[in-house]
Amino acid sequence: MEWESTLRYVQVSPRKVRLVADLVRGMNAGKALERLQFTHKRGGGLIKKVLQSAVANASRSHGVDEDKLFVSHITIDEGPTMKRWSPRAMGRATRIRKRSSHIRVAVQEAED
Repeated sequence: MEWESTLRYVQVSPRKVRLVADLVRGMNAGKALERLQFTHKRGGGLIKKVLQSAVANASRSHGVDEDKLFVSHITIDEGPTMKRWSPRAMGRATRIRKRSSHIRVAVQEAED
């Protein structure tokens, strides 16, 4: 069985969060949490928070041992983009796109 958790409308570009997601995809949940704790990117803390929630969903709702869980898949989708304008030279303006992300983490019990 698979348990998942999502975090939506995070104000971080999906491209930046995907770099961190690639580090822990397919890992044991305990080792993934440890790796995310020492990652110096902003997406590391966000993915760690979602992964902890997914592990808690599995252990509290079905009594699964946390040591047997692994990250089955992580998806980082693009959320809505806020559009802002910045003044430039000679009366022009440049568009600034503030991107957001949806983070979805799923954990599954390892079959031993």
